[in-house]
Amino acid sequence: MAKVTDHIKQSKGTLFSFEILPPSTGESIQKLFDNIAPLMEFKPKFIDVTYHREEFVYKKMPNGLLEQKSIRKRPGTVSICAALMHKYDVDTVPHIICGGFTKEETEYALIDLNFLGIDNVLALRGDCIKGQKNFEPTHGGHKFADELVSQINSMNKGHYLSDELQNPTPTKFCIGVAGYPEKHFESPNLKTDLKYLKQKIANGADYIVTQMFFDNKKFFEFEAKCRAEGITVPIIPGLKPITTKSQISNLPRNFFIDMPDELIDAIDRCRSDDEVKNVGVEWSIAQAKELIQHKAPCLHFYSMGKATAIQQIASKLF
Repeated sequence: MAKVTDHIKQSKGTLFSFEILPPSTGESIQKLFDNIAPLMEFKPKFIDVTYHREEFVYKKMPNGLLEQKSIRKRPGTVSICAALMHKYDVDTVPHIICGGFTKEETEYALIDLNFLGIDNVLALRGDCIKGQKNFEPTHGGHKFADELVSQINSMNKGHYLSDELQNPTPTKFCIGVAGYPEKHFESPNLKTDLKYLKQKIANGADYIVTQMFFDNKKFFEFEAKCRAEGITVPIIPGLKPITTKSQISNLPRNFFIDMPDELIDAIDRCRSDDEVKNVGVEWSIAQAKELIQHKAPCLHFYSMGKATAIQQIASKLF
C-alpha cells in the first residue's frame, strides 16, 4: 500500500478519490460495498472514511428522571478501512479526531492502524458534541488539530507517550489535514485560519484536503494565499455535487460555505429532483474540468453515502 503523497508524486495527472460515511449501527457493510462499487471502476487511489464521535441521548426512567446515555450512530471506521483494503486493494484514510479521545487512546488507535498496514490518516479536531455551543476537548486529549498532528508525527519519529519503551518502532503515517477556502467558521478571518493551517504543516502534516466549495475562484485564491505563506504541500480540492434542492440551504448552514448566484438561480428553476441532480452534476463536471486543467493533484468527492452523482461525474472525467 502507498501514502497519499506517493500516489500524487507518481501520477502524471489528476487523481480521483472520495469520502464515505460508515454505515449506521445495525446496517450491513454489504450496503456500503454496493453503494461504492460503481465508483471503483474509476480506480480511486484512496478512500477516506469519516469518524463520528459519541452523542448523548436521554432515556426516561420509571421514576421520571432522565438517564444520560452515550451512543455512536456510525461506528466501525477502522474495521471499514481494513475491509475496503482487503476487498478492493485500495488505500484508505481513516479520520482521526481530537474529540472523544485521550492522548493515550489516540496512541492505541494509531497503533491499531499501523498493525493493519494503514499508512494514511486525516487529522481533524472534529465537531462539537450535539448540543454543545463550543468544542470541549476530552480530559487528557487534544484541543486543536495541530496538537494531534504533533502526536502522530512524534510516533513517526519513534517517540511514544511512554518514556520507558526500549527502541520503539517508528510509525510511517502520511498525515492529511483540512483546509478551508472560505475559512473555518470559528476563525475571525482567512488570515488567522491560514496561520493555524501553517502550524499544522509545521507540526508534520503532509497534505491538505479542502472543505467543499462551489466557486473555483475561491479555491484558486486559497491555494495562492497558502503558497504565499510558504505552504508547499499538495492541496487537494474537495467537491460535492448538489443532488436535492434542500441542499442549497442545508449545506451553507452546516458547512459555512457560500454558493454562486448562477448555481442557486439554476436550481431554483428546477421543477423536479432529477432536474436538480442534473444541474448539480453538470456544475461539478465544469468545476472538475477547470481544476484538472489547473493541474490539481487529486479531485476528492464527498459522497455523503450516495455515489450515483459522483459516478456520473467521474464517467466524464476519468
